[in-house]
Amino acid sequence: MTGRRPVVVHVLAPGEIGGLERVVTLLGAAQQDAGCDVHIAAVLTDGGFDHPFLAAAHAARVAGVHPILVPPRGYLRERRAIGALTKRLVADVIHTHGYRPDLIAAAGPLPPGGHVLVSTVHGFTGGDWKNRCYEWLQVHAYRRFDAVVAVAESVGGRLRESGVPPRRVFVVPNAWRETVTPLDRIAARRLLGLPDEEFVVGWVGRLSFEKGPDVLVDAVGRLRDLPLTVAVLGGGRARAVLEQRAGEQGLNGQVRWYGVVPEAMRLFAAFDVFVLSSRTEGTPMVLFEAMAAGVPIVATRVGGVPDVVSTAEAALVTPDDPLALATAIRAVYHDRAAAERRAAAARIRLEREFGVAPWLDRYEAVYGLVTV
Repeated sequence: MTGRRPVVVHVLAPGEIGGLERVVTLLGAAQQDAGCDVHIAAVLTDGGFDHPFLAAAHAARVAGVHPILVPPRGYLRERRAIGALTKRLVADVIHTHGYRPDLIAAAGPLPPGGHVLVSTVHGFTGGDWKNRCYEWLQVHAYRRFDAVVAVAESVGGRLRESGVPPRRVFVVPNAWRETVTPLDRIAARRLLGLPDEEFVVGWVGRLSFEKGPDVLVDAVGRLRDLPLTVAVLGGGRARAVLEQRAGEQGLNGQVRWYGVVPEAMRLFAAFDVFVLSSRTEGTPMVLFEAMAAGVPIVATRVGGVPDVVSTAEAALVTPDDPLALATAIRAVYHDRAAAERRAAAARIRLEREFGVAPWLDRYEAVYGLVTV
């Protein structure tokens, strides 16, 4: 290996700060600390320089953060900008995250020459025909990559079944590191305006079909006999429909909608139980955050979730099943000691199996940086 620091350029089109965005900043910061020259290229089609991801990227203290402002359909301009940036930086690794950068990168050399082209696949959302079309294009684009990293074995299996050469598919589950100081229970509840004595069900995520917020609402509709409050942290276009759904079930007083809450991971101590009701997942970062907070977990058995927590660490239920979800929440309410034992075991497993150092080693092996 030469004395030059390897140059890694992460490319993404960030949405609201979610799991993908947190993985990029965490991985970039860890690689920078390990001796790489890391740059983050953020393709922005709205929000401009006010996009909240830019502050998070700068906070990661990588070598450079590069906003690329383009119109929603400005694919050619985007491609030219990314090509010019990676050529100027003499990138050794171009690492994309998300369908838009994946498709742009797969269209041809960016730039031609001696770099490794890698994508991390954070999961597939399914949904309507438009999303499925994008995913079909995305999966076929991966055949042009040198390496494709799946964050869960379920994702890796789909890639291989879709024709991505198995030798190019690597399964590397996400990792966790505390990046903000969590609040204690009293402070977290005060910030959310929650009474100290209430039993609080917490839900954090994007309000979209694949995350199953509607399943949560329907589950809570089966728990009206319990004195509980549901705190929903997250935004999305489905909010109005979900609020109407909750109202139709007489839940307006029980479900509180907070919208996007910056650094929501600080607030998990406010919850008596954290619910992940997704229909599909990769390895969700929000699950790690609940484990770190020591909060009892009820989660759907989808994607990489069972690879992170077993029934010894969380209550696992079938997806898209409001009755099963309600039953698991009810069990936590009535047997909090058992739920807290599972939560303690989850915290131990998080620290034992999902640290940053081995995660970083696995990515370095994928990159093959020892040959740069």
